[in-house]
Amino acid sequence: MRSLTCHPFIGSVAGVAALLPVLSGCASQQKEAAKQYNIVYIMTDDHTAQMMSCYDTRYVETPNLDRIANDGVRFVNSFVANSLSGPSRACMLTGKHSHANGFTDNTTCVFDGSQQTMPKLLQKAGYQTAIIGKWHLESLPTGFDYWEILPGQGDYYNPRFITMENDTIEKKGYLTNLITDMSIDWMENQRDKEKPFCLFIHHKAIHRNWLPELKYLSLYEDKTFPMPENFYDDYEGRPAAAAQEMSVWKDMDIMYDTKMYRKDKETPLKSTYESFIGRLDPEERKQYDAFYEPIIEEFYKKNPQGKELAEWKFQRYMRDYAKVVKTLDDNVGRVLDYLEEKGLMDNTLVVYTSDQGFYMGEHGWFDKRFMYEESMHTPLIMHLPKDFQTRGDIPQLVQNIDYAPTFLDLAGAPIPEDIQGVSLLPLLKGEKPADWRKSLYYHFYEYPAEHMVKRHYGVRTDRYKLIHFYNDIDEWELYDLKEDPTEMHNLFGKPGYEKITEELKQELVKLQKQYQDPIEEKLKEQKK
Repeated sequence: MRSLTCHPFIGSVAGVAALLPVLSGCASQQKEAAKQYNIVYIMTDDHTAQMMSCYDTRYVETPNLDRIANDGVRFVNSFVANSLSGPSRACMLTGKHSHANGFTDNTTCVFDGSQQTMPKLLQKAGYQTAIIGKWHLESLPTGFDYWEILPGQGDYYNPRFITMENDTIEKKGYLTNLITDMSIDWMENQRDKEKPFCLFIHHKAIHRNWLPELKYLSLYEDKTFPMPENFYDDYEGRPAAAAQEMSVWKDMDIMYDTKMYRKDKETPLKSTYESFIGRLDPEERKQYDAFYEPIIEEFYKKNPQGKELAEWKFQRYMRDYAKVVKTLDDNVGRVLDYLEEKGLMDNTLVVYTSDQGFYMGEHGWFDKRFMYEESMHTPLIMHLPKDFQTRGDIPQLVQNIDYAPTFLDLAGAPIPEDIQGVSLLPLLKGEKPADWRKSLYYHFYEYPAEHMVKRHYGVRTDRYKLIHFYNDIDEWELYDLKEDPTEMHNLFGKPGYEKITEELKQELVKLQKQYQDPIEEKLKEQKK
């Protein structure tokens, strides 16, 4: 029997009367299908899952981030395509890998704002779009009805902003608080409340050099953070890992990173640090100095060396990082409170993520860049609109190229065929697609550059990871993530791993063809 639901023609008055409830239901379904949810996308910089208590309870408590995870979903296998600030943002905006969107690294690239982006497509779907905070893509934003961004990395104290008039203005206060103030003001006073919106709240926090809000200077000073078991990694069998310059012990600048400032001493980043704290006004500087001066005096008096110095640096790093997280968590709470007070939560997708993960002493490191777990993995938690009943952990492999198609799908907008990510909407609806991806592709380009992490690409499955370091090196690494989750034992070339190595190489080639990354052809040409 043909269904009468939404039937285009009915031949009698009696039939019309009889089917009015059905037609009413059709109209309701169509209205529901056309519903457009708001999107609030909060992205921090270098915030690793280890420093979020909804992922890891060893280090800090993040009650407001936990509010999102506890009432929504937590992705436990969330990754980036290129663990670096600008490239990660470009992947998010375009839904494409770095080679496809043209922004491969922070040192040579300028984002092509004329290309197709998710915010532009949302505008076409009737959304208002705004971005406030860190941009870090060199060109000015396009595809946004409103924007106010930081120049470069931005400043924690009394920061500067670039406005839509291309003026640079200075604002009084601590950056994380200011970005939240501006975001709430846009939602409350500047948008058209008859239209759906997508707001990108992009924080500088928790980026190096981890300058805390002044009221939290003393926080965590009585806490001793546990050191990772592989802090003193010797990098055996991993020459690329041994060649980096991101060691807490050897590469952290004693003034810039740990704030042990002395006018009569010099370090490579001393002048940069002076410019950062020089942004404090006289009263603020007094408060800042009053906290650090006793620590500085004790440090130079004791003059720690060797492992004692390494472990002292680690504790200062962890404390400063945790203090910056505290202010960030406070401000996530402010956004959630605003949405609740204004009755917006039921119709809004709230996303919290970072542009990548970060090392909290694992392998002896800070920073990111490598395809290893701590930096390729990124936190991803979401509060879902009322119509979505899914809660808890989502285990599927997801990547930051998936955000663009997800937002478009949620908005009811078409997803262009050239977008390389896939919509997460089925997962948010509680579905378990049988054809979900089984592997992820990664490619890091920025070398030679700061921290000297070699160029590399690779493939990650649910259990294994294969990495190829190239350019001025030709080294392969293979890890069994089930047996070796901290990636200490390179199994490439070891007896017994020939089959899985060949399978992963085939998967890697498949992904490179799927995403049209020309790197293999380039390497072949270089060898001729």
